[in-house]
Amino acid sequence: MADQGSDSSRDEHGDAYRIEHDSMGEVRVPAHAKWRAQTQRAVENFPISGARLERAHIEALGRIKAAAAKVNAELGVVERDVADAIAAAAGEVAEGRWDDHFPVDVFQTGSGTSSNMNANEVIATLATERLGRDVHPNDHVNAS
Repeated sequence: MADQGSDSSRDEHGDAYRIEHDSMGEVRVPAHAKWRAQTQRAVENFPISGARLERAHIEALGRIKAAAAKVNAELGVVERDVADAIAAAAGEVAEGRWDDHFPVDVFQTGSGTSSNMNANEVIATLATERLGRDVHPNDHVNAS
């Protein structure tokens, strides 16, 4: 993944992490996580209630992202193979296979950006793994 560091390190508690890069700089993300920098920033910056997104919300995000990928392929906005990888990954999210990778607090900044980006990042990571080349959370998963 182009925007992810490939090296894994350990913090002062011995927990493995990787370094992610975005427009705001570097951030440490747990090595096992399917999410990326923006989700990690939301986890760190908005620890409001300790309650995570409900299963139904995660399912809805997955279904919406899968449908959008299919339409984006039909319209030529996203290449067909990328859209297919996104749709498959989003389907797994909708089925509940990756719920542990949705760590953002249910109470966010009020706009839903954190949960949307969490979905975009998890789906992009899964699609990247499936496709073997980078799938971008905004440019591909969140296209249009």
